[in-house]
Amino acid sequence: MQATHTKNPFDHLGLDPVLLRAVYGLGYEAPTPIQKEAIPAILSGRDVIGTAQTGSGKTAAFLLPILHRLLKQAPGHTRALVLSPTRELAAQIEVALRGLAKGTKIRGHAVYGGVGMAAQEHALRSGVDVVVATPGRLLDHMSRRNVDFRGLQVLVLDEADRMLDMGFLPDVRRIVDALPRERQTLLFSATMASEIESLSRTIMRNPVRISVSPPHRPPSTIRHEVYPVPQHLKTSLLVRLLGREDMLSVLVFVRTKRRADRVARQVGQAGFDVARIHGDRSQSQRETALAGFRSGRHQVLIATDVAARGIDVEGISHVINYDVPTVPTDYVHRVGRTARMEAAGEAITFVTPEDEGDVRA
Repeated sequence: MQATHTKNPFDHLGLDPVLLRAVYGLGYEAPTPIQKEAIPAILSGRDVIGTAQTGSGKTAAFLLPILHRLLKQAPGHTRALVLSPTRELAAQIEVALRGLAKGTKIRGHAVYGGVGMAAQEHALRSGVDVVVATPGRLLDHMSRRNVDFRGLQVLVLDEADRMLDMGFLPDVRRIVDALPRERQTLLFSATMASEIESLSRTIMRNPVRISVSPPHRPPSTIRHEVYPVPQHLKTSLLVRLLGREDMLSVLVFVRTKRRADRVARQVGQAGFDVARIHGDRSQSQRETALAGFRSGRHQVLIATDVAARGIDVEGISHVINYDVPTVPTDYVHRVGRTARMEAAGEAITFVTPEDEGDVRA
């Protein structure tokens, strides 16, 4: 039976036809720069360090060649491990994995904190090809011997800079020390701090380095605006902006969990459908908030920076920095939630007189 699709740029990457069918079915039109560079390098078996902005398509850049490799082998032990800094990101990688593995018998499962161990333990003990995990919860399962990494072939460290920021590198080293030395290691990071460079030297062998965009710049399709405002008038300004017709799907970043709760309450009282996500919310509350925002039921999502890397929602029209980020790279991570995959987006930053020394044009 002849394929009915026209020639697609993904055809040139050397991927298995069953994966290409999944790619077409998901509506991928052409590989992003990181996919174009990383997929052939990973298929060659080399270790890879990829520097790419959030929203660049890097998840598929490592999942597709991993799936291609697993398709060529008989099933056995867990053969691939993806480490993620947050529960949200781990869950989203699992969703992407299932979409790309459609039509195959490859099984994957995500394990992370905030939910019970029993279902995760059952899945791991029954055998999965790909484990996606946060470091702390994975160490819990490893201590209980719930997972067997003797046959592991590929390790992925995703969002390595955020793992550094969240203090996970000691856990990452403990995990890596327990893995087979003969493996392929892939590391993806928006920035390359000295600690990440040091880690890469100890766990990788002659890696190929791929950088597809300046690591400290947000996508060029984002329009940036600054609104000078006194601290006590921020919420009033936010409510006024949310009333604009173009504010269809708005992600608002605040500095603290308490402020997230307060701003969400005030925005809700003003008549907007709003949800919030931060570290003190339970896993089910976080997932419900994200699902409501993703479906469009909630127009507004209030978030703290820890949640920034775990939010992957198509069609966010605006990112509003209610509070100025404390470091420039957090600005990149925040506003990268809009203008995904080269779409247009708008980033608005509220600047108080006290913030002006921290803001750069």
